Amino acid sequence: MVHFTATRTATDRGIRTLISVCDLAGSELGRLVSRSCEFFAGRGPYGTPLTGTVVGVLFTATSTRTRTAFTAGALRLGASVIPYGPGELQTATGETFADTARVLGQMLDAIVIRDSVGASDLRDFARLARIPVINAMAREEHPTQGVSDVAMLAAHFGALDGIHVAYVGEGNNTASALALSIAMTPGARLTLATPPGYGLDPSILATAQRLAGTTGGRVTEVHDTVGIDGVVDVVYTTQWCTTGTVKADPRWREAFAPFAVDERLMARWPGAVFMHDLPAHRGDEVSAAVLDGPRSIAWHQARMKLASAMAVLEWCLTPPAA
Repeated sequence: MVHFTATRTATDRGIRTLISVCDLAGSELGRLVSRSCEFFAGRGPYGTPLTGTVVGVLFTATSTRTRTAFTAGALRLGASVIPYGPGELQTATGETFADTARVLGQMLDAIVIRDSVGASDLRDFARLARIPVINAMAREEHPTQGVSDVAMLAAHFGALDGIHVAYVGEGNNTASALALSIAMTPGARLTLATPPGYGLDPSILATAQRLAGTTGGRVTEVHDTVGIDGVVDVVYTTQWCTTGTVKADPRWREAFAPFAVDERLMARWPGAVFMHDLPAHRGDEVSAAVLDGPRSIAWHQARMKLASAMAVLEWCLTPPAA
């Protein structure tokens, strides 16, 4: 059983939202991880607790795993789903995000959003809609990925006290969620090896380090792979160009090349497994031999997305215990 340390309670106990990992108390993250593992293992029955609810799934950016996971997860739990793609709402003709929130909040029971907006915009949406809002990836953070990743670690390793994850690549929204989630996991350690100039947002790094200080964990950032010290249990990377982003420096690949995960890097830690949030670009951030090799758990990690989406939806739409 993996235990988590509380940080603070969710922003609104009456309406559960997940806009940042920091919206969760440690106990809530622990419950989501445990429930994700139950769904992943097929332990049930889990029934259809969301029967009678309607969930909106708004994705204005591309997605394979997250959109499918939340759509399939909602359906499996008994909810009805209304999907919205780019250009399908009146925001495409000038209606404000705020006005859209006011309307959708009167018709839906929850909404899952992937958009280029920031976390503050999603909080405004949640305040106006007064329904659970689930951040399926915004500029700063991809919190449901963080929940899913810790659930994958728990499913694979069991106890996470003492685990060391090495994240290699850009300090993007997936890395931010991973840092915050690992920081809330007692005794867990994360080393982020990021190219100079492409590190984690300083405020998020500071928050993760503060949280880790309360859980007996450790979050550090270095700017070369040589700086990853000690035994590593997991090597994690993501695509070099996060969905919907471009890099200002036309020579950015030169900075990223030393951070590719290949057989030589993995050989430093013979017992480590490999994780990737996908999609992957073989020959860029990871070699085909690593991604498709026997130490890769990236495909199990993808399947965990469905299990974690179900856990998050159930948590958001099931009334809190009295």
